[in-house]
Amino acid sequence: MTTARRSVEPMVEPKAESSAWPDAGLVAELAPELAAGVQAFTTGRVAGSFGLGSDEAVAAVIGRWDGLQAALLTRGIVRLCSASQVHGADVVPHDGSWRGWLRLRGVDGHFTTTRGTALAVTVADCTPVFIAHPAGAVAALHAGWRGTAAGILPVGLRMFEAAGFPADECSVHLGPAICGSCYEVGPEVLTAMFGVPAASKGLLDVRAVLANQAAELGVLRLTTSSRCTRCDNAHFFSHRAGDAGRQLGVITLE
Repeated sequence: MTTARRSVEPMVEPKAESSAWPDAGLVAELAPELAAGVQAFTTGRVAGSFGLGSDEAVAAVIGRWDGLQAALLTRGIVRLCSASQVHGADVVPHDGSWRGWLRLRGVDGHFTTTRGTALAVTVADCTPVFIAHPAGAVAALHAGWRGTAAGILPVGLRMFEAAGFPADECSVHLGPAICGSCYEVGPEVLTAMFGVPAASKGLLDVRAVLANQAAELGVLRLTTSSRCTRCDNAHFFSHRAGDAGRQLGVITLE
């Protein structure tokens, strides 16, 4: 068995749930501060599943989304965007032309410069990627191995660049996801990820690949959660552990 290469990137200890949020069970991990007026967090098992594709009662799942919107409103966040994700590299910019919850189809990343907006991705082993620029721009990306191989993080960072926000001024945080020690994949996945034919199965650290991509594009401030969704399955949903549930990665621009 081969092992995919790892990079050395900063790891951060998870922060406790933020007392600033009215629902104490909503936030499983609060990301480090990325910029003034920006907060990013990941929900967990205590908050319940936000996945809309399981057999769980619709009323229960929608009730959690309603609760999230109510919590966001207490912080002046009047817009929430999410999507039905397809493990691709499509990142969509959002203006402030709506209020409430906007849900798209076939999108794995969101970008905005409009204050009062929250962007959310659903995950359960894939990486929630949070990007922020101090001048007032944020993005949330859903990065599994397919999206990472397709370059969703470079796509997101180039969207910042195109809007006048250089990558070397952005902060990136890689949230809770499956770790390299828990994620064995087939040779076809390793080949797709690294562009070099792999002869056997191996271990893949997706967050290490994402960290390398960010560094290559000039990102200077990058942090990575120390939490693994598979190792810490008591607190997070994990597809590899057999869970149908999904947690959220959320970033807000206040």
